[in-house]
Amino acid sequence: MPGPLGQYALVVRDLGSAFVAAVLGAGERQLARAPRTAALIADWPGDPAADALAMRFNGALHALARRGDDPALAALYATRTGDFDGVIGDAMAAADGFIAQWMQQSPQTNEVGRAGAIMAALMTLRGVHDLPVELLELGASAGLNLNLVHYAYDLGSVQVGRRDSPVRIVPEWRGSAPVARPVEIVATRGVDLRPLAAADPQARERLMAYVWADEPERAERLRHALAIAGELPPQIACDDIARWLPAELARPPAKSICRVVIHTMALQYCSPATRMAVTEAMAATDYPLARIGFEWTDARDAVHLTLTTYPDGEVRHLATCHAYGHWIDWHG
Repeated sequence: MPGPLGQYALVVRDLGSAFVAAVLGAGERQLARAPRTAALIADWPGDPAADALAMRFNGALHALARRGDDPALAALYATRTGDFDGVIGDAMAAADGFIAQWMQQSPQTNEVGRAGAIMAALMTLRGVHDLPVELLELGASAGLNLNLVHYAYDLGSVQVGRRDSPVRIVPEWRGSAPVARPVEIVATRGVDLRPLAAADPQARERLMAYVWADEPERAERLRHALAIAGELPPQIACDDIARWLPAELARPPAKSICRVVIHTMALQYCSPATRMAVTEAMAATDYPLARIGFEWTDARDAVHLTLTTYPDGEVRHLATCHAYGHWIDWHG
């Protein structure tokens, strides 16, 4: 039976990246050449799938390729052809310590393609709470999705957002189009255990390394989103979700505002206690509030976009989505 890298290679291939699947497959076969990395994977204390262990490994290899210190690895990533086992095995042997260290930190994808799903959910929310919104993001990373009003969208032929934005989000849309409603965001802030600053070159490079190397359009979109965040820095607290969110929700919101908590592929990295703290803090409120989630199902067989409104606690499954927002199967 394949290990975590080989297992996720099959998932990645289904998600559309033959190159990353080949990288993960070669990494699995060459693990013996990187004893520190091999030991880290073998003794991983949590769930390798939920903790995105394979994506951590792939990010580390991509970071090495982008640095250019290993010409053979850089060439493999540039051409996406060659001796995968030989080149990746040599890179793993030479940079075993770097790979193991990189993998100990949680992934930092901050994929702005997911903002398309969030925007569609916000338009739907306007039909429930007809109010401007205040966004609170959990696991915000560099906060790129907090800047979603500065991006341009084509969502099932519904065009919204800033039309002249260099960040264009046009997912493949399946199903009926969402109802076009105005989205007015009056304030944004987020929280992350290890927030990244968009103006920090190292932080930008870390985010770029998590973009799949065979998706240049996605990388270009990220570069533009980072440039916008450099000019309009999101407000992100360095704190624990279980402590930060209850304190934020305890503050009375401004009058005639709907507070909205969003999280995209973030809660899978949280403990059950933290996830329960989020649910309990939101259920305890008595003002207009909503929660928009873009997360794997418990079975990790699909990514669901959900909208939960309070105080009634009604949960709506709005869409099933590609993990990075490439397509959205809209249920409405």
